[in-house]
Amino acid sequence: MKPKSIFISILAVLFVFPLLGTFAQQAANSGSIEVITTFDYPGTGNSSLPQKINERGDVVGEFIDSTGVTRGFVRFSDGSFSDPIVDPNDTVGFTEGRGINNSRTVAGDYATSDGTLHSFFLSGGTFTEYDVPGAVQTNLLSINDAGDFTGGFDPDGSGVFQAFVSVGGTLTSFSVPGAASTFAYEINNSKHLAVGYFIDGSGILHGYYRDANGALHFPIDPTGSVGTVLFGLNDRNFVVGRYADASGATHGLFFVPPNQFSTFDYPGSTFTSLNGINDRGFICGRYVDASGIAHGF
Repeated sequence: MKPKSIFISILAVLFVFPLLGTFAQQAANSGSIEVITTFDYPGTGNSSLPQKINERGDVVGEFIDSTGVTRGFVRFSDGSFSDPIVDPNDTVGFTEGRGINNSRTVAGDYATSDGTLHSFFLSGGTFTEYDVPGAVQTNLLSINDAGDFTGGFDPDGSGVFQAFVSVGGTLTSFSVPGAASTFAYEINNSKHLAVGYFIDGSGILHGYYRDANGALHFPIDPTGSVGTVLFGLNDRNFVVGRYADASGATHGLFFVPPNQFSTFDYPGSTFTSLNGINDRGFICGRYVDASGIAHGF
């Protein structure tokens, strides 16, 4: 395979990082990244967990306050923040922002007092509740510009999740063969790929991608991984996520199917996660500091 050069600007951090070298399913290469900016949702002691980024540079995610309450948020491209996003049916202090498209429609989930997850779309200040028909739990994880969306659902209350993609109003569920649970974290605008992760019979996490023909490609793991998650992708089929190694460190992961890997570690942190990427190459994610507080980038 010829060496492949990839130039990526990564937002929030917005960083710029050229990834150079021959990628293979070996140990992941490290990229050189200039950090442009980091951020925290306003408030003392908040952990900020960005999830996705749209083409405008708006970032959706959630923050956890010092009392453990989780609320969604949008960080707009001008650096300002939305008010906390709280689903009206959230009875336990747990609402997450999971996806955002260019129309600024937010997809997310929330918990209720019986311990189950349900989902919502938020557009123009209006919540629209969503559950996969007949499901006990629904975990909505992304929305693209056409209004297609992805996630996971628990059909019977067993806690075993199946992945789903909804394209053009048609919902398709699937599971990686032999998986204990499967989640679909994002589908791109071209609908060529959906990415996510599955939990195997031993409780280990692995990445996968689903191509336009519905074929599942798995497991996606860089060498040395003891747990891999793929979170986001763009229309160039550039994929971001994270993986953990045997030492307990977690590394940000950049992946180009079928087998090109690179890694990024936020300076001084042993936990870095790359969660969303747009077509301009801007990436959002988070790192955890020495005191255990998560910060957005």
